[in-house]
Amino acid sequence: MFRQGGEVSPRVKDRYQRIVARVKCDGVDANAEQVNRGMAWVYRRYAKDHDLYVLEHGVKVEKRGLWADSSPTPPWEWRKNGNVRQI
Repeated sequence: MFRQGGEVSPRVKDRYQRIVARVKCDGVDANAEQVNRGMAWVYRRYAKDHDLYVLEHGVKVEKRGLWADSSPTPPWEWRKNGNVRQI
């Protein structure tokens, strides 16, 4: 099977100067795919693509992925509550 590889399309920099980008892997929009599988939130501060919001709404309604939890905690809330990543 032939692999095309990845494609990164930078959009903006966040407040920490990290690049916010759209990512394609083998032609698949990785951002949309993660949202569609219920693996990621749409971060409203930087997301400009209306299609991502539509995907997220559908996943919430179907209670797939993280939306299967009755009260999922967004990552920004989790960090705000003093949680840190354990290695």
